[in-house]
Amino acid sequence: MQYQLTNEALTYFKNAEEETVALIEALCRIPAPSHHEEARADFCKAWLENIGAEGVVIDEAKNVLFPMGCEGKDDIVLFLAHTDTVFPDRAPMPVKKDDDYIYAPGVGDDTTCLAMLMMAAKYAVTHQLSPSCGILFAANSCEEGLGNLKGIRQIMKTYAGRIKKVYAFDAQYTSIVNQTVGSHRYEITVKTEGGHSFGDFGNQNAIHVASQMVCRLYEAQLPQKENTKTTYNVGEIRGGTSVNTIAEEASFLYEYRSDDAECLAAMQDHFNKEIENARQTGADISVTMVGDRPCGGNVDQEALSSMVNRVADIYKRYTGMPFWCACGSTDCNIPMALGIPAIAVGTYLGDGAHTREEKVLLKSIPVGLKIVAELILGYFK
Repeated sequence: MQYQLTNEALTYFKNAEEETVALIEALCRIPAPSHHEEARADFCKAWLENIGAEGVVIDEAKNVLFPMGCEGKDDIVLFLAHTDTVFPDRAPMPVKKDDDYIYAPGVGDDTTCLAMLMMAAKYAVTHQLSPSCGILFAANSCEEGLGNLKGIRQIMKTYAGRIKKVYAFDAQYTSIVNQTVGSHRYEITVKTEGGHSFGDFGNQNAIHVASQMVCRLYEAQLPQKENTKTTYNVGEIRGGTSVNTIAEEASFLYEYRSDDAECLAAMQDHFNKEIENARQTGADISVTMVGDRPCGGNVDQEALSSMVNRVADIYKRYTGMPFWCACGSTDCNIPMALGIPAIAVGTYLGDGAHTREEKVLLKSIPVGLKIVAELILGYFK
């Protein structure tokens, strides 16, 4: 029979609810934009060491790693939650709370998940539990946006060939992400001669060229492959100097995504053709790949299904809510591309992800604590 929390553990995590909320608040106040998670990483390392964790390190990618029983093991299970948020702020973040919710930028994605991971690690340490395999806890960096999954890439490199399963705590407990969405992200920069809007009228305008490119990219015929989804988006555009200046430079950020590698390749072909067409205008077009998230590789489906079923049983026991399996772009993309089964597990209910009005329902936190704890402690003796 699958592991279930003991009465002692249930009482422990019931009594730890206020501590968990306080930890969420403390973490939320620490700004952690992708590539600049050092303050939050330092906090996590110090917190883990303070509760008695040994061997905690911060690696070159700013991941906080706490291995338990990993030395000499090649059957490691990785549990992780990312430290970064989508917000560029480098100053302390605002946090508020009422009777129903806790509010803060990034509170759900992924700070609540991170706090619950840390609380489960605390239980294992303070109760001197022995893992039945290697266990690696990670507060990882650069999951969001142009972080390009730098943190999980480094972890999989450091522990190459040794990690056999990955559970990423991310988002709400209304879904289990068991299928990856790959993406390519580019910055396209257009340069022209520009000039004065009246005196040099007729000169090529970089904004005009860039705008024409955007329109052509939006004319893409999406791959028609059954049971797949492919999308594209221009998320940012900038350029020009003033209203009476013919723009010398303009740039934009473009991405396409798919849950299928063949469809992703088809979008790559369309993008390459449009870039070559744009270069025929005589404008200087430069392309920089700023993100590359792979689709899943050759994963043992039986092992993956076993992981999904394990979490599904836990969800059913504690949430009393319907949930579904979904595809998504998460830290799981990297292990899945390497053929290692990985799923993303939710830990809360809330709203407003990736907005400054994000909120987490307070009464969902005890439920999430039990989900995380039962999943993790099931890998201990």
